[in-house]
Amino acid sequence: MREILQSLWPAPGDRDGPLVPMMIVLTVVTGAVDATSYLKLGHVFVANMTGNIVFLGFALAGAHGLSASSSLIALGSFLVGAFVGGRLGALYRDHRGRMLRAGTVVQASLLAVALLIALSVSKPLRTSESYALLVAMALAMGIQNAIAQRLAVPELTTTVLTRTLTGLASELGLVGGATGMGPSFARRFIAVTAMLLGALAGGLLVLHVSVAAALALAAMLVLAVALVIHVLSRADAPWIRA
Repeated sequence: MREILQSLWPAPGDRDGPLVPMMIVLTVVTGAVDATSYLKLGHVFVANMTGNIVFLGFALAGAHGLSASSSLIALGSFLVGAFVGGRLGALYRDHRGRMLRAGTVVQASLLAVALLIALSVSKPLRTSESYALLVAMALAMGIQNAIAQRLAVPELTTTVLTRTLTGLASELGLVGGATGMGPSFARRFIAVTAMLLGALAGGLLVLHVSVAAALALAAMLVLAVALVIHVLSRADAPWIRA
């Protein structure tokens, strides 16, 4: 528990400082948006591209309930978003706080666009409306992934959990691992929990309220990250320097 609490908010002078809780919040966002896209936009992900590649293969093989065009649109939009995120990362390469602030401001704007689309579309969604939502959401998540990769906070990619789960299982010490339950274990546990909670919240909102409600949650969380990191970036600290 001590390791988990320290991971949630590292001590002053920590190499990654407040970036750790910010990455955790963005992991929650990933769960929420992927729940939204998968449950309401045609069984497609906007953040986890591994799943989309697999779904694309299934769709091309003729599997029912999957759309090759939806997977391709999400994948292409994600890549464009990642390109934009990479440009932002290069622009602020010497200041991690400004880098995250820039990325989350653009990401929040795109999620706000998706929210406006969700509020204005018909129910049930037409194909063109689903595609518009996919584009905005996947662009936003491509930016998040690119910024997270550039920040390189250990064990907190905000998206991919396969390696995280492998680390949790292999390093418990039950199979000869030597690291035990240290800081890495705590961060991995938190990452998995954050993704699960995001997916749960997003799923509940999508299934029992609306797509717009889930997108509003995601947009507010990203905006909160942008505001917090903006305030914290004003002071010089070790975590700011790349």
